[in-house]
Amino acid sequence: MSRLVVIVAPGSRGDVQPCVALGAGLAAGGERVRVLAAPAFRSLVESRHLGFSPLSADPGALLGSAAGQAWTSGRNRLAFLSGLRDVLRPVLDRLLADVHAGARGADLVLAPSLGFLGAHLGAHLGVPDAELHYQPSVSTRAFAHPLLPHAARLGPWGRQLSFAAVDTLAWQVLRPGIDRWRVGTLGLPPAGRRGPRRRSAVLCAFSDAVVPQPPDWPGRVHVTGYWFLDTAGPPPDPRLRDFLAAGPPPVYVGFGSLQPAAAERTFDVVRTALRRAGLRGVLGAGVDDDDVLVAGDVPHEWLFPRTAAVVHHGGAGTTAAGLRAGVPTLVCPVFSDQPYWGERVSRLSAGPKPLPLNQLDAGTLTARLRELTENPLFRRGAQYVGARLRAEDGVARACSILRPG
Repeated sequence: MSRLVVIVAPGSRGDVQPCVALGAGLAAGGERVRVLAAPAFRSLVESRHLGFSPLSADPGALLGSAAGQAWTSGRNRLAFLSGLRDVLRPVLDRLLADVHAGARGADLVLAPSLGFLGAHLGAHLGVPDAELHYQPSVSTRAFAHPLLPHAARLGPWGRQLSFAAVDTLAWQVLRPGIDRWRVGTLGLPPAGRRGPRRRSAVLCAFSDAVVPQPPDWPGRVHVTGYWFLDTAGPPPDPRLRDFLAAGPPPVYVGFGSLQPAAAERTFDVVRTALRRAGLRGVLGAGVDDDDVLVAGDVPHEWLFPRTAAVVHHGGAGTTAAGLRAGVPTLVCPVFSDQPYWGERVSRLSAGPKPLPLNQLDAGTLTARLRELTENPLFRRGAQYVGARLRAEDGVARACSILRPG
């Protein structure tokens, strides 16, 4: 009988969709796959004929709560990690219970590195596990942790220590709840102050073209390339097709599942800036206007290649989709690793320096939009990176690493 691979995918669509792509690749190779995700993603998972088990903690609800809003609005990266305690405290026990239930019968567990979930489940079930990384989170002297970018100024050892600082703080935040789970549910001893020893394979779901693999990463770390899920789906709204055909390519502006606290004001600023820059726009939210269409949830892989440029929050998945499309990108980060991806886009000459969402105003955005669409350097940089990403098959690479023997 084929193996049962359980993929733990807590988080928003940007976290879940790559896992579905990986799961579909494993299933095509004969594996049985079960994805653990929020109930909102059941149809996405089951549309690829994968098993589904719900995680009752809804990431959208968490981020919309008072604790979540306070968490995401802070500028201090270490405060962001310590805020995990307040955001997760009400749901952590339930989330861990759901993970335990969903992992029953697994022959292989794939899980994000936060909290070492895969290592705990693997030890409980007596099966191997692998860590899934969506940003470069393995210790290196080559660059700083994405949550502590200023540590880059401290030299090689300071950069390496930034990873230890983030890992230690995150584990201490989660440790009390996870140790209760290990002892009371999994029948394991407490993991201790440092957590489980990291021996598992690590699959990095990003491209060497965007984050070159540093030479000091151990052999168990694999940069596979992005795990893209190309959705066939129904044709887009006819209004969108007509809008695209009626004029020059528009600029896409959207902020994923993280709606700004002042969404109405934010999209008013966006519409004003587009009008001043003489650009048409497709918005992920807001209201229609002259030369602006609100498209809602449209597959990025379909829409982005049809745009002049994209403006977004800098989530790992949205950043990957924009780069793959070969169009210039402006990142307006909010929190977490989003500033890091904005800096990577700029370093690749695929777009200007990031513009934090809380600094957005009509004048600044107008200037950035003109720079984004008129500077040929950004077009060339985006096209170069896009060509490299379209030539990769990250899912196939990851599946080959996970294949038995």
